[in-house]
Amino acid sequence: MAQTIIGFDAKRVVRNATGLGNYSRTLVNSLAEQAPADWQLRLYAPDGGREELRSRVELSDRMPLVTPRYRLLKVQRAWWRVSSIVGDLRRDGVQLFHGLSGELPHGLQKAGISSVVTIHDLIFMRHPEYYHRVDAAIYRWKFHAACREADHIIAISECTKRDIMELGGVDEERISVVYQSCAPRFTTAIAATEAQQACQRYGLPPRFVLSVGTIEERKNILLAVRALRYLPAEIHLVAVGRRTKYADHVLRAIRSSGLEGRVHFLSGVSDADLQALYQTAEVFVYPSRYEGFGLPVIEAIHCGLPVVAATGSCLEEAGGPHSLYVAPDDASQLGVAISRLLRGAPGREQRIRQSRDYVRRFESNDAAERILDIYRRLIGRTTV
Repeated sequence: MAQTIIGFDAKRVVRNATGLGNYSRTLVNSLAEQAPADWQLRLYAPDGGREELRSRVELSDRMPLVTPRYRLLKVQRAWWRVSSIVGDLRRDGVQLFHGLSGELPHGLQKAGISSVVTIHDLIFMRHPEYYHRVDAAIYRWKFHAACREADHIIAISECTKRDIMELGGVDEERISVVYQSCAPRFTTAIAATEAQQACQRYGLPPRFVLSVGTIEERKNILLAVRALRYLPAEIHLVAVGRRTKYADHVLRAIRSSGLEGRVHFLSGVSDADLQALYQTAEVFVYPSRYEGFGLPVIEAIHCGLPVVAATGSCLEEAGGPHSLYVAPDDASQLGVAISRLLRGAPGREQRIRQSRDYVRRFESNDAAERILDIYRRLIGRTTV
């Protein structure tokens, strides 16, 4: 029997430390564990990327990283992903290609290669005000092109599925919802002393609420800052994520409110230290105005944190019925919700247990098996 060969767009695997990179690495590692022994999973990237990120993927003869034979200039690397890669896929006998980050190369159908694309969100269409106009136009073009090329589409939430149907005009039968999984490390606790030492290295106070995500306008961290006025003075806010220009606006608001000593911005936090922060915080806050799924919510719950998130997108779907949700412009409501989840608050531990039960549906092995079933259906269809 001929070997089954699946190809993946692995640019994000070797280049993105968060978001799409985490999704891609977690998925391909899980697929490698679950796929039949006679399958090969080939990771295609325009270059080798970052060694620190490559090391998070279990590369082997069964799951090799494949790059172009010749070193490419930046514009050539972009074109390779858009089109030229198809020649490499045909050369390698790839039967199905999975675009892990919302895009597919042109020409897969013509080459007789089945395809799947994962769409994470359509924020650039729902809220184009958060994007540069040219970037939003490029993302829209890639989305519509992927929908035309793909044999099947994976949405990471019901919210994203609804957006794909409405904004892309895609039939429901072509879309499967497969929830995003968090990395397995978040399901295993680290020693309390190790977690405390990590927090001490960052100079953090004994009591804090945590938020994780890029410091950008859409993520709405300013709401969490304003909510501090409704919380005891010993409660601080720790925000972990890459800063954008929006961070300057937040810093001005912090200074004008006299909250300088209670807000801590951290970036470049290692995976181990991030897990330590999750374990040590009292509450996780995620006031984002719009998300495709909200993976940090799942990570926080796995680490034993109660969650407060914003209404308006998919966060209720991620956090489940035992987390709390507030309007994205109501700081007092957020402050009250956080107070209800601080250590010692009635019902806190029960909410944590119930939320942990809820997020078991997002465990990686189940996600990998569902995606493998999609591959099997598509490959079976093309070989009849």
